[in-house]
Amino acid sequence: MTRFIALLVGLFAPASLLASNAAATTVELTGSWVGYAAIGVFSLAYVLVILEERIHLRKSKPVLLAAGIIWVLIALAYNSRGLTHVVEEAIRHNFLEYAELFFFLLVAMTYINAMIERGVFDELRNWLVARGYTYRTLFWITGILAFLISPVADNLTTALIMCAVILAVGQDQSKFIGLGCINIVVGANAGGAFSPFGDITTLMVWQKGILNFGTFFQLFVPSVVNFVVPAMIMHFALPSGRPAPAGSDGGSELKTGGLVIVGLFLLTIVTAVSFHNFLHLPPVYGMMTGLGYLKFYGFYLRRKTHHSVDSTEIPPGSHEVQGFDVFDKIARAEWDTLFFFYGVIMAVGGLGFIGYLSMASGYIYGELGATTANVLVGLMSAIVDNIPVMFAVLTMNPDMPELQWLLVTLTAGVGGSLLSIGSAAGVALMGQARGHYTFFGHLKWTPAIALGYFASIYVHFLING
Repeated sequence: MTRFIALLVGLFAPASLLASNAAATTVELTGSWVGYAAIGVFSLAYVLVILEERIHLRKSKPVLLAAGIIWVLIALAYNSRGLTHVVEEAIRHNFLEYAELFFFLLVAMTYINAMIERGVFDELRNWLVARGYTYRTLFWITGILAFLISPVADNLTTALIMCAVILAVGQDQSKFIGLGCINIVVGANAGGAFSPFGDITTLMVWQKGILNFGTFFQLFVPSVVNFVVPAMIMHFALPSGRPAPAGSDGGSELKTGGLVIVGLFLLTIVTAVSFHNFLHLPPVYGMMTGLGYLKFYGFYLRRKTHHSVDSTEIPPGSHEVQGFDVFDKIARAEWDTLFFFYGVIMAVGGLGFIGYLSMASGYIYGELGATTANVLVGLMSAIVDNIPVMFAVLTMNPDMPELQWLLVTLTAGVGGSLLSIGSAAGVALMGQARGHYTFFGHLKWTPAIALGYFASIYVHFLING
């Protein structure tokens, strides 16, 4: 039982101190009370994360506390043996890796919030609602858009936007809403798997330098298969007919500068890629430079808004009067998610530092083989967040060819679609479409989603092998 628990924990262990592995083994803690207590603290914290929707405790709280407790236990054990600086160096290494991820995501979230405030996504939703499409057409349009938007926007935001469309047009069709939400979750997760910006896991692989930027796009066809296979099966269960036309005053929701901000976001992505590929700088530096683009344009928008109000070009009461504040968009970032990432990286980083990772790595990739291990990574990400799972793989750094690194990137990205709790998109939509999209409603279609999962793996080997 102890070995089994250690194996599971080792799977979750992220980027621990590779440079200090020798120091980590100086004090044997895997069989001590410190190691067992750390496992217990982490397990309890993750149970609370899984129960977030039921107990209404934000997921960042238990992992933040767990991270602190685990490293305190490690520090006590090392300090008692006179190794006072080893733990400090380990924490600094893990924290630096988190800092790069934090600022990268913060810039992306700021741009998304800016586009939301400027009405970019509201305009898209209203345009779709006004077309008068049938239920089946809307099912495919929202799924395809989720697949295409998530490579540049995170899958959570993409899913929420498309779900708003489903809810707006399918008020009297609970079955359509449920199937539409499943399709959106699958599409958003599949779309994020072939882009370095589409998912946290792909971002980590890219920032580590494991795969080049263009290499990820070899997963485009397998990702399409992952989305299309379950969508085709669900298509036949959709209700016929079309929703009643929604009332609309014909006004535009798009505010001044909305499309320019979309262009600046794309320019920011180009900047991050160029910094990494041509200047060999971390992508986060390109993203922070791109935040400068938005700040300067925000200054222009504020100046233009004040001038327009003073000259009465904008009538009082218009939605343009409020102006544009970049810091307001930063404040509206998903801070709970950002702190959750910190807690996960630091908490399971501590478990990896104790030595549980080395106990698991030899068995997972040595005895099971790379293909089996990478397929299991995807299945595990349906139950446990794919971020610590991918950190574990990156830390193990198994000797795999590019084909296998692409495979684990694919499986970690799309495996979360198998269950509604397997991805941030699924969890969010259970709240947004409460009563229509449920855990068991999604579970009913898990076999179809699993068929798409294994079909995408087969296609990956077929075209990339």
